[in-house]
Amino acid sequence: MSCIVFFLVPGVQLLDLAGPAQVFSTAADFGHAYTLAYVAEQPQVSTAQGLPLLAGLTWPELGPEDLIVVPGWWPGTLADGPAIGAASLQVLRDHHSGGGTVASVCAGADALGQAGLLDGRRCTTHHELQDELALRHPGAVVVRDVLFTADDRVITSAGIASGIDLALHLVATRHGPAAAAQVARDMVVYARRNGHDPQSSAMLRHRSHLDDTVHRAQDLIDTRFDQPLPLPTLATAVGVSERTLTRLFSRATGLTPLRYQQTLRLERAQHLISQGATIDAAARAVGFEDPRMLRRLRARTT
Repeated sequence: MSCIVFFLVPGVQLLDLAGPAQVFSTAADFGHAYTLAYVAEQPQVSTAQGLPLLAGLTWPELGPEDLIVVPGWWPGTLADGPAIGAASLQVLRDHHSGGGTVASVCAGADALGQAGLLDGRRCTTHHELQDELALRHPGAVVVRDVLFTADDRVITSAGIASGIDLALHLVATRHGPAAAAQVARDMVVYARRNGHDPQSSAMLRHRSHLDDTVHRAQDLIDTRFDQPLPLPTLATAVGVSERTLTRLFSRATGLTPLRYQQTLRLERAQHLISQGATIDAAARAVGFEDPRMLRRLRARTT
């Protein structure tokens, strides 16, 4: 069971909070072991939109599998943001040093910076706050024009809807691309990402385009990547010819539909192997009838 703890500060932006919370709540509805908790330094927290929120004052006991998320806030500068107590900043530091993951949405990156967690690490925030973040935390490597970054269990996102992107990335990393696609489909959002982070999953890297036909094809592949998906079946499902689908898919993603499916299988197999599965078992789990195909793909990538 993983606990997702949202640390709430006065002026918190509702969507910065609600978007990631909805992702993990939906993942729990689909059988993934998540509980959500909300912690603040006062029992009632004002929001930027005027809706008051209630939160706990005591942090739950946290382990390496747990996640702390700091949503962003208003006003729209970091210097005028809410004061964060030393005890809360220490919780952030202790959780990360103990092997846990910390994340932020929008201005929440400043809280991670105050805790010293951005020093020497890639990070991002809302485009209007990037210059200020770099000035306030000169040891941070502020990355511009990306939706999110991930660096040594410190994950930061640009703000507002990109908090959903961040949460879907974590679901994909922990449970595979099909799980993230299932959550995204239930939330009626595309599981797309910016493609600038080489550590993000293939499903996320190749979702930065705007071709709806290709997105529909990817939705199907993401959900059934471990099953046979002949090109004629895929083309019929999205309502275009095989030739048109191949052309559109390659133009949008740089891959053929088959290569995209193989990439998803390979990444999921690599994760299973890292968790102790044999190559043969991982190959079967991701849909390869012959483990030699997985071995060839692994050799090709290295």
